[in-house]
Amino acid sequence: MQPFSIPVQITLQGGRRRQGRTAFSASGRNRNIDHDDGDLPDVHKKLPSSAGEDRALLLGFAMMGFSVLMFFLLGITILKPFMLSIQREESNCTTIHTHITDDWMDCAFPCGVGCRGRGEYPCLQVFVNVTHSGQKALLHYNEEAVQINSKCFYTPKCHRDRNDLLNSVLDIKEFFDHKNGTAFSCFYSPDSQSEDVILIKKYDQMVIFHCLFWPSLTLLGGALIVGMVRLTQYLSLLCEKYSAALRDEVGGKVPYMEQHRFKLWSVGRDKERAERSE
Repeated sequence: MQPFSIPVQITLQGGRRRQGRTAFSASGRNRNIDHDDGDLPDVHKKLPSSAGEDRALLLGFAMMGFSVLMFFLLGITILKPFMLSIQREESNCTTIHTHITDDWMDCAFPCGVGCRGRGEYPCLQVFVNVTHSGQKALLHYNEEAVQINSKCFYTPKCHRDRNDLLNSVLDIKEFFDHKNGTAFSCFYSPDSQSEDVILIKKYDQMVIFHCLFWPSLTLLGGALIVGMVRLTQYLSLLCEKYSAALRDEVGGKVPYMEQHRFKLWSVGRDKERAERSE
């Protein structure tokens, strides 16, 4: 009886098998470690952004802030006086007569730092006939002229040169004298009992429309820019998450396929050697 002995070649092959399994398992672990140490956790921390997206966000927020400032300024200077002013309707007026009062009106003008000079200006009165009501009324330049001085057509800019003020008032008086009997557009208040009409409306519907339209358009544009940038960043984040999950799935399948292929090769090799030994 021959002593039982293990072929050295089989022992070496078994060592190779163990080394191969160890190598494959180590490679699988390395792949998993590589995925764990990658950039995937950074994806969950913040949205990806670029320099162009940062500039677009800055532009969008600047547009929204500027629109809010426009609303504030226009609301104080135009919208509020319009809401407080008397609503007037358009009609036709014809000049009856014009004259300059004997008593000049007092006014003040700046003459330096902390200095206020005193002056006077002539008061021009223009009386017209309102076609809508057939009443005699005192004509004013606009709503502000009624609020500043309801006795005069308008209030000129106050300064010391009395002759210059008088000449400007005479030019306006001559203009209305030439229009005597000629109808022109004016605005009256149907709900008010006052006999004041104005020549032009400082705050009409078109001015209010522009005061509301352009700030609203700027605000909408800024919000749209910010929303589009945020949407782009969110879609980029979803794409990065999907790519990372796909890499993890592929990385987990590769070591398993290599191990299965190695097992098939080992079984075939053992069968071949068993047949040879027989």
